[in-house]
Amino acid sequence: MGLVSFLGFTILVAVVAWYSTRNTNESSADGYFLGGRSLTATVIAGSLLLTNLSTEQIVGLNGAAFSEGILVMAWETLAAIAMVVTAVFLLPRYLKGGLTTVPQFLEKRYDTMTKTITSGLFLSGYVVVLLPIVLYSGALAFGAMFNIPELLAEMNGMPMTTPEEIAEAKTLSLWVCVWGIGIVGSIYAVFGGLKAVAVSDTINAIGLLIGGIMIPFFGLAFIGDGSVTEGFSTLMAENPDKFESIGGPTASVPFATIFTGMMLVQLFYWGTNQAIIQRALAAKNLEEGQKGLMLAAFFKILGPLIVVLPGVIAWHIFKGEANMVPDEAYPMLVAKVLPASLVGFFAAVLFGAILSSFNSALNSSVTLFGIDIYKEYINKNASEREIVKAGKTFGIGLAILAMFIAPMIANAPDGLFGYLQEVNGCYSIPIFTIIIVGYLTTRVPAIAAKVAIILGAVLYFISQFILKPYVVGEEGYPHFLHVMAILFVMNIVIMLVIGQLRPRTTDFALAYTKQVDITPYRFVLPAGLGIVATVVMIYIYFA
Repeated sequence: MGLVSFLGFTILVAVVAWYSTRNTNESSADGYFLGGRSLTATVIAGSLLLTNLSTEQIVGLNGAAFSEGILVMAWETLAAIAMVVTAVFLLPRYLKGGLTTVPQFLEKRYDTMTKTITSGLFLSGYVVVLLPIVLYSGALAFGAMFNIPELLAEMNGMPMTTPEEIAEAKTLSLWVCVWGIGIVGSIYAVFGGLKAVAVSDTINAIGLLIGGIMIPFFGLAFIGDGSVTEGFSTLMAENPDKFESIGGPTASVPFATIFTGMMLVQLFYWGTNQAIIQRALAAKNLEEGQKGLMLAAFFKILGPLIVVLPGVIAWHIFKGEANMVPDEAYPMLVAKVLPASLVGFFAAVLFGAILSSFNSALNSSVTLFGIDIYKEYINKNASEREIVKAGKTFGIGLAILAMFIAPMIANAPDGLFGYLQEVNGCYSIPIFTIIIVGYLTTRVPAIAAKVAIILGAVLYFISQFILKPYVVGEEGYPHFLHVMAILFVMNIVIMLVIGQLRPRTTDFALAYTKQVDITPYRFVLPAGLGIVATVVMIYIYFA
């Protein structure tokens, strides 16, 4: 029954995605990379949420909540504020310039080489960090939740009696799941284009909201002997330290970081990360894009119900068990509380979440390569059809490379979500710096952007991967979010100084391409202020 519901829901998503995109002209750049600039608010919101929400968050953040409590909700709730800033400040400028990729703005504002360096950093981060970690964490969760190692061992006549045999079965499961997820995700991303990704994301987002809320519902009912309200009361009464929103200096998210690097990371991710912002760039007009971002921000506030609360529930249920690994908390909770009849549906929802993050990053990689590298350096006279074809070929190669890398990160540090955020700092803050300075100034030259992006990436790498582990030591070293804020300020100062010494000869002005209507959503400011106020009240309540 579980297998039937899993296959049924997965096939339904694929059929609806195909039907919705059958008339989109995907031989053109706008059609393939931006879905013909036709996405509406609901599709944008659903795709944003599911692109963001995958196993590295569902498993990783719940694992962090298992260890530390709800203070890790900062990664979710503060994202809502970043979405508001993106909707009000960044998106109008993106759509005014008719951009397909974020680096295209950098070419207009600075020069072609700045765009190329930025695209290269994005692609490096996707293939070395994001894509493999999404595949690895997805395969790990899928294998643990649904006993795939045991199933494969039984199919191959492999005994699982010794630690070596168990490890061998888990390794086989990891490779099978990684390649299964990677192949299906590649089909969506490479052959379907952005609209197929966005439509499938929207359907899966609905399923994820339903399936994700089921886990804390059944978990609380388990604690309360059938009563959800009694279970929640028991959970809060017996674990008050897990419901403190203010993290201390040694926490994974110290409270002070909310006002330093945390907001920078959130603004980069929701406002400039190609894999995310591409959904808003594909809006049919500014109003739909802003409404989509606001809708996604509202649901993001509810995110802790799916990616934080289950971790606390797992702590209450499993805290007495020896050798409990935090990243195993969520899979174990699902196996413990979810009725067998719903396992297939939840498997399909989880599979959709894994696919979403993978195929969204892959689709963005294809876009970056086709528009910013192939067209610029390989074939300047390429037609739109040739650009799309080259992008698809590159995407297939990138997907295969990521599938080979993913199983090799099995020995990555505990807490994959925090590890992912720390490593991403090598390119997130440098790119965010030059974009912000590019929008807020008119005379800072291209050389300043090149210095800032290269210096920012190199100094962050030295700080986190040389000074911290080998020179200074982990103890007493500034939190990586504080390091990001320090480098952000330093890079801005450097750019402004260069701008004073060697300014542009003319002021930069972003031209309106008139590709879409940029009349803003009339309630964007009230809606944004309401979302920000809600986030502040949540923090005050749990302080």
